[in-house]
Formats: sequence, C-alpha cells, structure tokens
Amino acid sequence: MLNHDQLGELLGTLCPMFVLLDGDGTIRQAGPTLQKLRSDRPMPGRAFLDVFDLVRPRSITSFRDLMASDSVKLSVKFRDEPRTALKGLVSPLPDGGAVINLSFGISILDAVRDYALTSADFSGTDLAIELLYLVEAKSAAMEASRSLNLRLQGAMLAAEEQAYTDTLTGLKNRRAMDHILEHLVSSKATFALMHLDLDFFKAVNDELGHAAGDHVLSEAARIMLEETRNDDTVARIGGDEFVLIFRGLSDRDVLQRIAERLISRLQQPMDYQGQTCAISASIGTALSAQIPSMDPADILNAADVALYEAKRSGRGCHRFYCEQEKAGH
Repeated sequence: MLNHDQLGELLGTLCPMFVLLDGDGTIRQAGPTLQKLRSDRPMPGRAFLDVFDLVRPRSITSFRDLMASDSVKLSVKFRDEPRTALKGLVSPLPDGGAVINLSFGISILDAVRDYALTSADFSGTDLAIELLYLVEAKSAAMEASRSLNLRLQGAMLAAEEQAYTDTLTGLKNRRAMDHILEHLVSSKATFALMHLDLDFFKAVNDELGHAAGDHVLSEAARIMLEETRNDDTVARIGGDEFVLIFRGLSDRDVLQRIAERLISRLQQPMDYQGQTCAISASIGTALSAQIPSMDPADILNAADVALYEAKRSGRGCHRFYCEQEKAGH
C-alpha cells in the first residue's frame, strides 16, 4: 500500500495535473503542471473548493457531495484570474480522501499560450502533445498556403497587367483598349475617342535608328499621359498609332483644345543623344453619340476616317468625324 508521499510521486509522473485531497477536502498535494498554473500561490493546505469553482455537475455544492460521486466527471474553473477552465475525474481513496485528475480539454491551446507550457508539462502518454503538434503543423501549413496563394495572386495580377500593357511605353495595349471599349459600349457610356498618328516617325527610325524611335515613342506617351485625366485611357495600338479614350467627355471645344495641346507639344523637337528628332501628330476624333450602332469597330473606324481627313489636310492638325467625311472616304 502506497503512502501519500509515494502516491503523490507516482501521480506526478503519470498525471501531472492531479490533486490529492484529504478527507475534509484540503489539498495535500498538487501535480507539478497544475501547480505551475499558479506558481506564486501554493495549493497544498488550501481547500479544493476555495481554489476551484465547481461548474458542473450543478447538483454538487459541497465536498461531501463530491466524495459521494465516484468517477463523476467535473467541470471546474480557477476562482482567481485567469479563470482557466479544466475537466476532471474524481476517484475516492479508502482513507476518505480522493484523487482528482484534471486536464485542459479544448482549452489546451489557450493554456499552452497563457502559461508557456511545454511537452515536459504533460504525461508522456497524453495525446495533448500530438494534438499540439497537429495544430502547429496545420497552422504552419495554412500559413504556407496563404503565402503561396498571395504569391500566385501577385503573379496572376502581374501577368494580367503585362498582358494589357505595351512594354515599351507602359501604356495600355490594343487588347486593353478593346476591353475598355467593350465595357463603355455595353454600359452605354458617353465618351470620345481620339486616333493619333505620329507624322514623320518613319524618318526618325530610318535616319537615326530604332533606339531614337523608341525614345520618341516613350516621350510621346509621356506627353499624352500628362494631357489626359486619370480616368482616361491612352493606348498604343500600333507602331506609331495611339488611341485616347475620354470617359464622359463630348464637348467639342474641350476636345479641340486637348488635341491642339497634344499637337503643339508633340511637334517640339526631341533631343536624343545630341541629335534632334522632329515629328508632328495628326488626330481624328469621334464621339460615341455619333455612332448609332455603338459598335466598338464602328467607333474606331469613325475616328480613323477623321484621322485620314487630318492627314489629307496637311498633317499636324485635328479633325472631328462627320458623316460627310465617311461618304467621301
């Protein structure tokens, strides 16, 4: 027959969350892990019901009731903060005392965090350790998955952005312009579309080389962006062809002033490695309200007709689309 000290030592190894009680409900010994939860307040010598608040069963209100409940399952909480919830099982002893084996139950994750518990604080056969490992592994896997998803989303966004961007100028490309036009037409929005062509650009390429031509295209793109609003679209749709879409704008006077500023700035000589690149711009503009079909191809064709008229008028100028031009073209 084990004495209380020997029993306590054995329980400390097998059940580190045990409480050994005397016949009057006083705590004789507490398991090392249980005592760690109140390291500054020794439990031996204190009444069990002074340390713990008995939550369930509600029918038990005294230590005598507790002793009469062989193998009953308990739910208890510490009476002081933090009020950690514990599960327990009562086993009466022949001398009138009892052993209560406690565990954290589903609150184990909070307990490990709140009390800095390690595997040494649990019995070697306690499945709580495996649970903690599984939770940690799941957390690591979920974090890795989130990180991977973020990288994939970033890569998809970058690929999508690249698919809609002209690599030389950073402007929208033909594909992006088509997508924007379809959206504007389907939503029956009001807009103006300018088709801009750089005059004499081929001469720059032929005389000064493609590097000079690339420089001119990049400078032209910068000027177009500076002369448009954030909600407008500037797209490079060909070698030296650009389309500018002005959302919600149909005022001819405003559009004429924008076109004149673009032509004025683009005809200013551009320097490239000490050499002068001279170009100009011809612009044709069509208004969405002019095209009853509201078909993107028809709107682009109308702006192209107006551009042709601008070039036929001597280049370096701007023309609006009209039905008479279409008939003449």
